[in-house]
Formats: sequence, structure tokens, C-alpha cells
Amino acid sequence: MNIKSIEIFAVEFPLIKPFIVSYGTYPTMPSIIVKLTTDEGFVGWGESVPDEHVTGETFESTFHVLKHSLAPAMINETPFHFEKIHDKMNRILKGAPSAKAAIDIACFDVVGRKLGVPIYQLIGGRFHKKFPITHVLSIDEPDKMADEAEEKVKEGYRSFKMKVGRDVESDVERIKAVRQRVGEQIAIRIDVNQGWVNSANTLKALRYLESMGIDWIEQPVVADDIEAMVEIKSKSNIPLMIDEGLCNVRDMREIIAKKAADKVNIKLMKCGGIYPAVKLATMAEMAGIECQIGSMVESSIGSAAGFHVAFSKKIITSVELTGPLKFKTDIGDLKESYKIPFIELNEKAGLGVKIDEEVLSQLTTDSCIIE
Repeated sequence: MNIKSIEIFAVEFPLIKPFIVSYGTYPTMPSIIVKLTTDEGFVGWGESVPDEHVTGETFESTFHVLKHSLAPAMINETPFHFEKIHDKMNRILKGAPSAKAAIDIACFDVVGRKLGVPIYQLIGGRFHKKFPITHVLSIDEPDKMADEAEEKVKEGYRSFKMKVGRDVESDVERIKAVRQRVGEQIAIRIDVNQGWVNSANTLKALRYLESMGIDWIEQPVVADDIEAMVEIKSKSNIPLMIDEGLCNVRDMREIIAKKAADKVNIKLMKCGGIYPAVKLATMAEMAGIECQIGSMVESSIGSAAGFHVAFSKKIITSVELTGPLKFKTDIGDLKESYKIPFIELNEKAGLGVKIDEEVLSQLTTDSCIIE
């Protein structure tokens, strides 16, 4: 079975409400969707959600990298050959992990559909039966974040990931407001998205937060400042998670060698897809570091791919893949698998997601086909 054609779609997903993090506000979520078709007629779907602040890729550059470099090189390749495909993509260009993730995910999906098995069966089998869903709170005024958290607790959520990173004082007020509103039994994780910049600001914030029962602090400093993460970890009782600072095997080696984090957030868009994500999880397991599978707010396609990795690995103990819950309109049906406060994957072949191509057409702003 060989790859016959690859269609590329530039899509703007409408969000229920703007997604706000320390470095930007997203009224819609741009995404690149890939449709891979084989000479036997099997179809696989992939997705790329680039972020110039994290992966160094823009929406426009990713579309053109796929159109002019990666997709043409995949024609007549065998999608079963995951290692070979990644080696070929890496030889074509350095970096561009989210573009490579789209190809990777589509290959896994089409192989799963060909064999009639879910993707998790291709990467170790199913270990977890279900995962708790964590609701992500975008940056807002303290009372508004607390109001949203209170509403979500009533819906059944038992954990929150709070986006902060504007400044230490206002962020502490946001966290205090949510903690006071939801009580002590609800889990709260803090994602700074590099917003506190350095160890001095972070340690100042942690002095206020150590009595608030925080599960962990995620990426408080700029991504490449591993030394700051080492210092913070040595001086704080709150577990520390690396996100933007982990994109590839080289990053993981440094994190392990310097003991820079208690936890790592693996994202398919940062590392290049399912195959590299499994490698990173294996490295983390060897070092005794717990993992989370996160996302860049992806549709059913990218989110399902992340879930398949998470469900297959014991070392992955949490997930943050809530894109389909934040979209007004999605092209897939993964939302049906969310049963608050848990998600449980189905046993359908490949990604296990049904794609509505009519909706895809409506959301597409540009497209091309490579044969």
C-alpha cells in the first residue's frame, strides 16, 4: 500500500469564546488539515496546528512547507514505514514539527484503517481505560475566571488548568479567586506559558502559591532557560512541568541530565507527531518523569491522535486535549467521546474519528492536492 495523493486544507475553526494565553488572543483557531489517500483507496487524516511562539512555524509557512516540500516527497511512500518517513522528512528540512505531525498522524490513521485496529494498538496497546478531563480557563479578570470555574464544577469537572502569565500580582489574584470559589477538593494546575520570564519572578509567585494546593506549575520561564527551571525546582515544593521547553529528543536529554522538571508536557505538534511522541514518553519513563499529553487546541483529528498516545502509555498520567469542546464547529465527532468528567476512546480503526467533509469544505480558506 503506497501513498497516492495528499490534499491540504487551510482551515479556520470558530471558537465558542476567544482562547487567551500569556502571549496572545485567538478569536479563531487556524489549522492545516491533511487528507492522505493510498493506491488501495484507504484514507487517513492528519492535522497541523502551528504556533510561532512554540514551534517557530506560522499558519502560512506550514501550509507552504506541506505543499511544496513534505507532501510531494511522500507520494509513493509506504505509510507503514514510520521510521523511514520521519527520516525522509527530517532530511528534507530541519524543524517544522507541526507540519511533520500532519503527515505522521495521517499515516498512522490510514495504517490503522487498513489493518482494522485503533492507533493505540500500533504503539503498545491500550493501557488506560479512561482519563479525567481538565477544563482550561483562559486568562481573564479574577471574578470572571472564578465564575467560569464554578459553572464547570456544577457540570462535573474536577480539575482546572488556569492560563496565567500577565504579571505575578494579578496572576496570584486570579489563582486565589478560583481556589476560593471551587474549594480545596478541586485540582488546579497553573500554566504560565513563559509569562513570568525568569526564576526571580517565578519564585516570588510561588511564595504566595505554596499554601494553595496547586498540583503543578507549567513553564513559568522562557522556553530555552533550562537553568532557571533547575533553580525553581530546587527551591519550590510545587511540582514543575516543562512544556515549551520540550520539543525534541535533544531537549529531553537535557531535561533528564539536569533534572530540570518533575513532569513534562508532550505535544504532537511540538515533536512531529505520534511516532516521536512515543519516543519522548519512553525516554521520560526511563528517567522516572511523569508525562502529560497536551495540545495546541486541535480539532478532533489532532486531539484523537494525542489521546491514542496517552491511552497506550503507563507513564502518561494526565491529558489536556480539549480542543473539540472549545470549537463552535468541528469537522470530526470526537466530542461524543467526552463524558464529563472523563474521556474514553472507542475501538474504531485508525483515529476512530468520522470526518464531515462538507463542514471541512465550509471552513476551508485555501486548499491544494499533491499527486
